[in-house]
Amino acid sequence: MTAKIIANGILRALGIILAVCIGVYFLYQIQTVILYLVVALILTLIGNPILDFLKKRLKFKHTLAAAFTIVFFVLIIVGFMLLFIPLIINQGESLSLLNTTEIEQNILRLMDELTVFLESHHIDAEALLRSQKNASNLNITVIPDFLNTLLSTISSFGMGLASVLFITFFFLKDRRLFIEGAKKLIPDSHEEQILNSLDKINVLLSRYFIGLLVQLLVVFILYMIVLLIFGVENAIVIAFLCGILNIVPYIGPIIATVLAAILTMINNLGGDFQTETLPTTIYVLIGFSLVQFIDNNFSQPLIFSKSVSSHPLEIFLVILIAGFLFGIVGMIVAVPLFTILKVIGKEFFPENVLIQMFTKNI
Repeated sequence: MTAKIIANGILRALGIILAVCIGVYFLYQIQTVILYLVVALILTLIGNPILDFLKKRLKFKHTLAAAFTIVFFVLIIVGFMLLFIPLIINQGESLSLLNTTEIEQNILRLMDELTVFLESHHIDAEALLRSQKNASNLNITVIPDFLNTLLSTISSFGMGLASVLFITFFFLKDRRLFIEGAKKLIPDSHEEQILNSLDKINVLLSRYFIGLLVQLLVVFILYMIVLLIFGVENAIVIAFLCGILNIVPYIGPIIATVLAAILTMINNLGGDFQTETLPTTIYVLIGFSLVQFIDNNFSQPLIFSKSVSSHPLEIFLVILIAGFLFGIVGMIVAVPLFTILKVIGKEFFPENVLIQMFTKNI
């Protein structure tokens, strides 16, 4: 092997490494655009059944059906805005009028009441007293800065939402063009397998994301009922936030329960801690635990297993393994990614016994 061949090999390797680095840097720079595309793709998967319904049942033209699907999404978003914006504005006005010293005093008063309650039941409150000392140094003046950041985020969200809806419209309208373009890039020897995989993935993921929305709606309604029964203020907003947290399997509901407990205690600061605040918080915790029991053992396994044609235990193990390997992000994407792998495995390796066992319902 001559020195020239070695030098060419080194240069080629350096060129490949440089190209990969440039590619990664480019993807990093356009990460927002990639996020828009991913969200638009998810909305497209959710919108496909709506589009097909409008075309087959109501006899809409394809472009008109795509436009009405986007209008449907917009109406849902506007409905949420009309529901939550007045409550958010009201809370923002209240926060702007509050004295930060008064907020600190309320927090310390809550901790004092908790300390007295624990000591009355012969529980050592030394650790709590240290926390109280640390809490007295909290800087509550960050609230105005937080509100300004929130307004900026809402503005950016509006622009991003418009971009996502625009992309989604063309994903829905021109999906046949995308398929035809993909056919030209696919090797002829694997064209049928790849196209069959894409069709099945499209159907299963559409069902999955619709099932996810149904599951979140069920949890939101149950949370809201619990909060309304015990007279917690802003029950709709709290239930909505806690429902959204259920996107993260198993961990999200725990965070939602803690959040609901904290907000319930804060909302009941004016009452007696032992006879009002603590019992109400306990009742809310019990109610949320019952909701999570129903969701984890009935609604979630049923909806997810039916939507992606997988056994509930299979879904549980996939989410658990993904959580150990990749954390919260892994838990969120575990089911869609596992579904994609199952479809690809069935199309390309149909004779494999293990794949047959996992894909018999697809």
